[in-house]
Order: sequence, then structure tokens, then C-alpha cells
Amino acid sequence: MLPLSLLQSRWLLDRVELFYLAAYFVAGALALQHSHARAGDPVLKHQLKWVTRGTWLAIAPFATLYALPYFLGYVANAWMNASALSLVFLPVTFGYAIVRYRLMDVDIIFRRGIAYTLATAGIVGVYFGLIALFADFFRATFPITSRSTWVGAIVLTAIFFQPVVNHIQQWVDRFFNRERYDYRRTLLEFARELTSELHVDRLLEQICDRLSETLGVDRLAVFLASESSGFRLARSRGMNFSGRADTGFLDPNHPALAKGYLFFDSVKRAYGFSPAAQKSIEQLKLHYYLPFKVKERTLGYLGLGKTRDGEYLSSEDIDLLQTIAGYVSIALENASLYESLELRALDYQALRDFNQNIVESINAGVLACNLEGKVEAWNSALERLYGVRRSEALGRTLEAIFPRELRAELAQVSDPHHTLNLYKFHLRNAEDRSLIVNLSVVPLIGKENQVIGRLLIFTDLTERVNLEDQLMQAEKLSSIGLLAAGVAHEVNTPLAVITSNAQMLMRQMDADDPRTRTLEKIIKQAFRASEIANNLLKFSRVGGSEYADLDVNRVISETLSLVDPMLTAAKITVNTQLGSSLPAVYGNSGKLQQVFMNLIMNARDAMPRGGELTIATEAENSSVHVEVSDNGVGIPLDHLRKIFDPFFTTKTTSRGTGLGLAVTYGIIREHSGSIQVDSVVGRGTTFRLEFPAVRKPVNVS
Repeated sequence: MLPLSLLQSRWLLDRVELFYLAAYFVAGALALQHSHARAGDPVLKHQLKWVTRGTWLAIAPFATLYALPYFLGYVANAWMNASALSLVFLPVTFGYAIVRYRLMDVDIIFRRGIAYTLATAGIVGVYFGLIALFADFFRATFPITSRSTWVGAIVLTAIFFQPVVNHIQQWVDRFFNRERYDYRRTLLEFARELTSELHVDRLLEQICDRLSETLGVDRLAVFLASESSGFRLARSRGMNFSGRADTGFLDPNHPALAKGYLFFDSVKRAYGFSPAAQKSIEQLKLHYYLPFKVKERTLGYLGLGKTRDGEYLSSEDIDLLQTIAGYVSIALENASLYESLELRALDYQALRDFNQNIVESINAGVLACNLEGKVEAWNSALERLYGVRRSEALGRTLEAIFPRELRAELAQVSDPHHTLNLYKFHLRNAEDRSLIVNLSVVPLIGKENQVIGRLLIFTDLTERVNLEDQLMQAEKLSSIGLLAAGVAHEVNTPLAVITSNAQMLMRQMDADDPRTRTLEKIIKQAFRASEIANNLLKFSRVGGSEYADLDVNRVISETLSLVDPMLTAAKITVNTQLGSSLPAVYGNSGKLQQVFMNLIMNARDAMPRGGELTIATEAENSSVHVEVSDNGVGIPLDHLRKIFDPFFTTKTTSRGTGLGLAVTYGIIREHSGSIQVDSVVGRGTTFRLEFPAVRKPVNVS
């Protein structure tokens, strides 16, 4: 039996020990209370609230009703012993917090515990197995009691322990969840391959599909940075959310992101956010938000809910997602850059097409060349005007495309800073067609106000000049018509007096009188003057003739029958190419016959040594076309513009009065027609006539 002093000492130590234990319990509770008070993260504060309250609930009854009275010398009784039962709340509270808030992944700890246990047992077993097999060798060479043997064993254990643990860990993972283990491995491989995807939509779709399949999560969402502010919902899966979410809670500077992600244990109690953000968190029903970050820039967030079993994700899942988020961030950056580049390329192409459409819409021919004179732009109007296709012109120099006359004018402004304006410039195009154009040459200015080439603008004036010439001709004919009418009436009377008196004198003279020849000349010239006066009357006379529907081919055939002896005598062959089924023309047969007679006689005079006269007719676009061509001497360019002027002629005085083509022009205009002429000196002349066809009425039943 122990002495009394020893028993008292033992009891004192028991009381101190119990008080010491209670004091440390209280200190731990105070530390938890302090951490709860200073917690800035609402989720952490909420977690610590339950742990702190559970700790106080477990410690307070034990410390006040048992530890403190026992320390003061009270003997434990039934009530004091019952108060110790409150300590059961301590493991229960911590266990609830671990399970409720996923503070520890029990299944992972269990699997890793198994892995470490098996690894340790395996290494120890191998170690002692080797000793058992080679006991004599180890005793002789490496005594088991020597310090070096134990050091070597420890080194070998340190080297092989972690690889063995990793291998066993993989085996355990495959054993417990083979399918999910394979998915995780393929998910990492998939994340590494994401950087090759260059379209954001397809990238997000693949991410949602793979993560949902691998992690067993039905609710996923991807939020991307908005151009204005905040983050927008770009892709979702398994969600019925409609409307615009308030993503103010996705603040890249939020303190909770220090651990790499946002976590909401309860989406209905999201503390520390605005009411609108709390409502969005509740509607989205996503518990995890992992950021996509590249160089401190947050591109977006990956949001995930619970698993299909209603469980939170494990820390291992979160680690895997954070790794994948890094790959996704790079893929998003690459895809965004690619799409931005693609949009820029499309914008550039659209702008280029728009500019091209503007140039194509201009009626004038537009050509752009660089400083070396190589063509870089050639619009459709210039294709039609000059007769050279764009594909044939691009890349060629101006000297290789345009004729010598134009090159000589362009050489005067070799400095690209100077301008040039050519008014009514005569240009022969690539199809050997004569044109009259206005040409403007101006510098082509770049973005930085520097000259990068020249711009040539061709405006076709050919038709306008022809119309101006026709108008001038009509004005001349109108003026001369009025003059001719007056002159004809005034001149015919004295000419009649002169002719009659001269004839009377001739009758009074003898036939051998030498003055008779003089009178004959007077009479002959008087008759010629009278003929000129009559032609003037025909030229000035408008209307008064019979008009009817005519067959132009018949009028031409009748005219040819009249002049056939003269053409045969002049050794001229006639080639007729009269179109069949020509529509009728409303006109006067005699006047049109006079038109064709004048043209045929002019053709005869243009072929003094004989030749070929071609007369062709055809119907086109509700009109009748007639061509009268010869292969005679041709008309010089300076005469070509005057041939329809009254009294202009290149023939001798005895052969022409200069009124034939003027009268022809007037008759054609009287028939609402038009006449054009092309001529090349030494090759011949072609007159082109056009008359409107008679429109037949349409019977509507």
C-alpha cells in the first residue's frame, strides 16, 4: 500500500493534468473563435462558425462542470462524469465539417493510406526476404549490426518508396474505379491536345462534353470575358438558366481565388455578395468556379455543379481541373487570337470588295499603277472601253498596253506628283476602234499621305461628241435651209430672165457667128445655177411628201437597177447582202431612193479604177440597219467631220456641188434615222444607216 503523501501527489498530478487538458481545449476554441472573427472569405467564415460553435459546445460543459471542480479538489460524482460526455461533440463536429464542407477527401485519404501501407509492407517484406535468402552473405560482407547496413537500407527505402507508392496508388485507383481512372488519364491527354483547336465554340463544346463525361457532372457552364465589362455565359450544359446573369461575384481580385477557385457549399447562402449576384448564384446552381488565366489576365471561368450522386468534387478532382484550366486558358487565347485574325482578314476582304465594287460601279475606266508603271487595278468599264481584259492587263506596264500617241502624252508627266488632263483625246483601242476620251492622270496617295502610284481615269466621249456633231450639223442644216429657201426663190427669177434673153439672142444670130459660143456658155452656166437653186429648194423643203410602209430591200434593188449601167461602165462589182424578213420602214420611197443614189454615186467616185461596192441590210433591236461600203481611196480624217456640211466637196467644180450628203443627212433625219461613217485612207469607206422599224399593233383578245 502506497504512503499517503504519494497518493496525495498522485491526485494532485491528476488534477493538474486534467486542468492542463481543459486549458488547451479552451485555448484551441479561442483560436478558432479568433480565426472566425478575422476570416474575410464568407465561405470560410461560415465553415469556421460551425466548427467553433461545435468546439465550444463540446468543451464548455467539460471544462466548467468537470475539469475546473476536479482541479479545485471536488471528488468526481455522477453529474461531473455526465458532463464529460459533452466531449463527444468535438469529433462529431469536426467529422460533420469534414463531410459537409469537403474539408478532407476521406476516400482519397483511405486510398492513399492503403497505398502507403502496402508500399511500406512491400518494401519491408522484400528487405527481410533478401536478408533471409542471403543471410550468410550479408553476415560475412555486411554485418547486420553495422551502422552502414542500416544507412544503406534507409537510402534504398527512400529511393524506391515513392515510385512504389505511385504505382500502388494507380493500382488502387484502377481497382476502386477503373472507368473513372481511364477517363481522367484521357482527359489530361485531351487537355494537351486542346491547343490545336482554333474555334472558340467548338473548343467550349468539347470541354463541356469531356468534363461532364469524366467527372460525372451534369451542370457545367463557361463564362468568358465580355467586351464591355464582367463575364458572359458563353456555353452551358444541363442548365435551364434564362436571362442575363449578374456575374459580379466572378471578380478576379476576390480573396477566395487565392486558393485557385471559388467554392460555394450552398448556392442558397452565398454571403458577401450583392443581392443580384446572390440570385444569379442560386439560379446557376454551380458550386465551383475555376478561372482561365493567361499572364495575369482572366479570360473566363469554368463553373461546375455537384456530381450526379449529389456529392461535391474531391480535392483530386479540383487539382485535375486546375491543371486542365491551364491548358484551356492557352487554347482559348490561341482560338481568340485566331478568330480575331480571321475577323480582321474578313473585314479586310470585305473592305477590299467594297472598294472594288465602288471602282466597278464607276462608268469611267479606272486604272491604277505603281511608281514603276505596272498596272495593279483595272476596272470593268475600262475592259469594255479599251478592249483589254483585266487578267491580261494586271502586272503589265503602261508602255506595253497603250499606243504610242498616249505614251507620248504620259511621258510629259513622268513625275508621279504631277497631274495631266487631256480633253477630247483621240484614242484607238486594242480592237482598233476609234475613241474620243477625256483622260485624267492624278497621283495615288497612300495612308501616310505619300505617293504610291498613279491613277488614270478614262471618260468615253465618243457618243457625246457624235451627238454634238449631229446637233451642230442639224443647226447648220436648219440655218442653211432657211437661207436656201430664200436664195432659191430670189435667184431663180433672174436666172430665168438671163436664160430666156440669151436664148433669144442665139436665135437672132447666125450659126457661124463667133458670139454664139459665148451665149451657149452663158446659157449652160445659167442652167447649172438653176440646178443648184433647185437642189437648194429640195434641201430646204420639209414634209409634203407621201409616207408609207416601205421595204428597204426593194428600194435598194430599184436604185441599183437605175445605176447599174453607170457602175458597170466604171468597172464596179456590186455585192448585195440583203437580209431576209426585214421589218417595214415608214418613209418616202423617192427620198430614200435619193439617199441610196447619193451614197452609191459617191462610192463610184471614190473608186476611179473600179472596185467592189457592198450593200448589206439586217434587222436588229426593232430597227433596220443598212451598210454601204466601198474599197476606194477613203476619206482623210480632217475631211471626215465636214462631209455632211452643205457645199463641202472634194470633187472638181464640174462633178459636185457639195449638197449631196447634206441632202442625204436631212432626209435620214426626216425619217427619224441616223447615219455614221467610218473611213480609212487607202482602204475604203463605210456608211451605216439605221431606221426605226414599224411597230405592228398587238391584238389583245
